[in-house]
Amino acid sequence: MRRFRFQVLLLALSLLFTLAACKPVGEEPSNAPSEAASEPATPSAEPAPRPTQEPSGGITDVEPGPDTRIAVLSGPTGVGAAKLLDNIDNNPAALRRSGYSYTIANDNSELVAGLSSGEIDIATVASNLAVNLYNKTDGGVKIIAVGTLGVLHILEGGGGTEINSVADLSGRTVYAAGQGANPEYVLRYLLQENGLEMGKDVEVVFADASEISAKLLSGEIECAMLPVPAATAAIVKSEGKVRQAIDLTEAWDNLKNGSRLIMTAVVVRTEFAETYPDLVSHFLADYKDSIDFVNNNQDAAAEIVAELGIAPSAAIAQKAIPQCHLAFLSGMDMVAAISDYYSVLWSIDPAAVGGSLPDDGIYYVNN
Repeated sequence: MRRFRFQVLLLALSLLFTLAACKPVGEEPSNAPSEAASEPATPSAEPAPRPTQEPSGGITDVEPGPDTRIAVLSGPTGVGAAKLLDNIDNNPAALRRSGYSYTIANDNSELVAGLSSGEIDIATVASNLAVNLYNKTDGGVKIIAVGTLGVLHILEGGGGTEINSVADLSGRTVYAAGQGANPEYVLRYLLQENGLEMGKDVEVVFADASEISAKLLSGEIECAMLPVPAATAAIVKSEGKVRQAIDLTEAWDNLKNGSRLIMTAVVVRTEFAETYPDLVSHFLADYKDSIDFVNNNQDAAAEIVAELGIAPSAAIAQKAIPQCHLAFLSGMDMVAAISDYYSVLWSIDPAAVGGSLPDDGIYYVNN
């Protein structure tokens, strides 16, 4: 009997604990995890936005600063910069920095206006124009590099083969482009150094390059001085009736007077150079890379030159590139080369360099 009462007591206690366990969860905290906890929690704030641009993937030095606004002339002056311009359009990761914009001008006057107004920072210009601009702007521009040496050639038409040296121009009429600029001064100097005088021993008729080319191809004239790629185009279109008779860069070098024929200078606005010397350094490195590419990859470069409109076709550009005598000179090498050239120009006609030789302030040498 006692044992039966004890079993009844155990049963009652068991029922009591069972009823307590059935109490609603909301009435007391529960340590059991809810089903919702197994799902990822929804964040209360929006995730941080992703970058709008992917990493540059190769630009080595990108620092704050404005775009470097560059300008080149259509024609031989712009040939060396062709790969740089192509990279700006298609492969900025190949450049030292991505901040570039560019203009291709048809005339030096466009470059003078852009540099004077501050709309252009760096430009490739005729070398004599660089010194004139320096003098006229009270040092508002500086020369930072040389891009090309000589680009002038004497052509002989009519299938002739009689002209092979500057001395052979004696008694002839030469049609030439570039009056009052580098071409005129170069021709006068070479004639002088070969014992000839312009207007006396050699008649020179100045005209537009396109007019000269047309007359040469029609057989109306027999001798002309043209820059590449205009000279190259005339040779190609003549189908053997026009030939290159004299490379004036080689004729200049044959004088062995220590100077070099330099047709193109790269100038920078002085204010820009003083404010952003690092951007000038980046440009010089990219410009050198461009010239090296054009010299060493002439087929590919010819396509780029034609696409940019710097030459009329890839076929003409391919033949013109070796005749452009592309060269990159900066620093003291540039100073030595172009200062000697200015001395020669001054000896021919002081007006060629604005009336006086420039002081050393014209040269930008960033050590």
